[in-house]
Amino acid sequence: MNARSLKPLALSLAVAFAVSACNGDDAATTESAATGAGDAPAATSAAPAAESLPPLARFEVADLDTSKNVCDDLDAFVNAKWLAANPVPGDRTSWGSFEMLDERAKAVTRGLAEDAAANGDSGVEKLVGDFWASGMDEASIEQAGLAPIQPLLSDIEALDSQEAIAGFLRDAHARGQGLLFGFGPEADFKNPDMNIAYAAPAGLGLPDKTYYFDEDKSDKRAAYVDHIARVLELTGVAADAARTQAEAVMAFETRLAEASKSTEEMSRDVSLYYHPVSVAEADALTPNFEWSTFFESQGVEAPETFSLAVPGFHQEVSEMLAEVDPADWRAYLRFHAVDALSPYLPEAFAQENFAFYGRALAGQQEIEPRWKRVLDAVEGNVGEAMGQLYVRENFPPESKARMEELVGNLRGALKAHIQNLDWMSEETKQKALAKWESFTPKIGYPEKWRDWSGLDTSRDSYVANKLAADRFNYQWALSKIGEPVDRTEWGMTPQTVNAYYNPLANEIVFPAAILQPPFFDAEADDAFNYGGIGAVIGHEMTHGYDDQGSRFGPSGAFENWWTEADAQGFQARTGKLVRQFDEYVAIDDEHVNGNLTLGENIADLGGLAVAYDAMKGAQGEDFADPMTDGYSQDQRFFINWATVWRRNFTDDALKMRLKTDPHAPANFRAIGAPSNLPAFAAAFECKPGDAMVRSGDARVVIW
Repeated sequence: MNARSLKPLALSLAVAFAVSACNGDDAATTESAATGAGDAPAATSAAPAAESLPPLARFEVADLDTSKNVCDDLDAFVNAKWLAANPVPGDRTSWGSFEMLDERAKAVTRGLAEDAAANGDSGVEKLVGDFWASGMDEASIEQAGLAPIQPLLSDIEALDSQEAIAGFLRDAHARGQGLLFGFGPEADFKNPDMNIAYAAPAGLGLPDKTYYFDEDKSDKRAAYVDHIARVLELTGVAADAARTQAEAVMAFETRLAEASKSTEEMSRDVSLYYHPVSVAEADALTPNFEWSTFFESQGVEAPETFSLAVPGFHQEVSEMLAEVDPADWRAYLRFHAVDALSPYLPEAFAQENFAFYGRALAGQQEIEPRWKRVLDAVEGNVGEAMGQLYVRENFPPESKARMEELVGNLRGALKAHIQNLDWMSEETKQKALAKWESFTPKIGYPEKWRDWSGLDTSRDSYVANKLAADRFNYQWALSKIGEPVDRTEWGMTPQTVNAYYNPLANEIVFPAAILQPPFFDAEADDAFNYGGIGAVIGHEMTHGYDDQGSRFGPSGAFENWWTEADAQGFQARTGKLVRQFDEYVAIDDEHVNGNLTLGENIADLGGLAVAYDAMKGAQGEDFADPMTDGYSQDQRFFINWATVWRRNFTDDALKMRLKTDPHAPANFRAIGAPSNLPAFAAAFECKPGDAMVRSGDARVVIW
């Protein structure tokens, strides 16, 4: 629900290479509940029966709108009827295949949480049960009011100097409530087998730095100032003073925004995350915020180097410590500390948080029911603990076996694509094939589960459980700094409807929850599965060769493995894809940003092409097409590709995504890649000049 960027660092490049921007967080027991490598725990009866769950997003032939010309618009042909009949629900900002599966996952995890609350007295069951029970206890939350965080507010109110503010920032990070910048471990870009510390910019309450300056965002800025003022009032600040402080916070963040990078800049130049410096060099850059003292306060041994991402941002924070009135600092810190905890505080805070981040920013009409919000908290704080419960009944061994077969077929098809490239030299091809050789797939759930020993939760206080999880998860993350990378860890929970590629590990990851229709369907023919999860597998593999993934080598190291001529040829081809998506008008006169979405568009194009060839290879030369429901296997392949991307958005959510989402809107993903593939034109007998047929110089061919 909360679209804020101010949060402790969970710097995972996997997020930048995910197949879609859906749900997913990591976090939180009192004992280890690890299972053997690859073994799911024994099944229980906690999950609801399949027939009682929300419907699957399975394609039906009646969905097709045959009044639409598939050669003009594949998305309209496949999805127009469904989209017209399925508007965005009031408690959502988008609705489609991903969201339907998310609803299904929530229904399952709700049953698991309720069972854990009723019966769980140890292990991951206790963690999940404590979060669920305390979160659903609205009476106790209302009665407690702000008392659980009053010490935090008192500490902020006492800040009266540069030194005191710097000390508070250090202490906040040590509690796992980092402010202004994210801090945590990630693999070293140059030595991806070892974790180092990264400090990355954060601190903005609006979705992107452009929101602070663009003329067409003035209404969002005004709504944000109103929101800040109302949150401060809820904490006891008088109305007039709250308004003055809110305007000061806006000025404070605008200054931060000037020193920040936009989502587009960070997405399209991954090197911005990597700026290795010594602690002494960092101290010299930020004299009013000593990193040597910061490392000591976090209980982390000062390293030889760490990454101070976007150093100009940190320099600006240092200058603001000396130049900004402590009263303005107090207002900024008070607002963000409370706003971050709004979902765990009395309902007035949750409603105000929704009123801005949900309704004003994204056009969401209704706040989610409380049970969904509490499940979001479970996911964000103890998500992998819930994952252990989820996979007991929701990931049959047959699904993993079938996925392994599909991955193998896609790998073979991708290798053939690389070998047959006519624009790449043999020298670069050999490096590309070496990277292909080292791909690691992960399917379903982790080989080993997190140990939650040391996290104490109870039924007494929802916000206390949140604060305990923040500290525990942050300290768990810090323990990785200076240690070898654990390649068994996952960046998403099993119940997340998504998939990702991690360039630093050269791995592709498919959580259990995405392995359902329309992505994966045990009852469907191969064409649907190759056009669904097969294209997703190809998509994630191709991320290893997109404009940013291609900057990492076979071991995951950040290195250049391209000849200069091949790099120039690659950029010429990707430039054509940028121009293709720049031409798409998403809403009113706002176009898709072809540069922001380039990585995902490369992955869609390559993934779909590779999946199609993998399907043809699996069919063999003597394949007899069954013509299911009057459509060939080739046609059904592309039909299910479009089904995956059926999705409605609220207008405000769509406009926000155009600024902040590295994925193009779903309808353009449905048509963008197929329009470049001769196989699509052949399948539907489309002709040159049809909108879905890009030919000649307009056609984009990369991988």
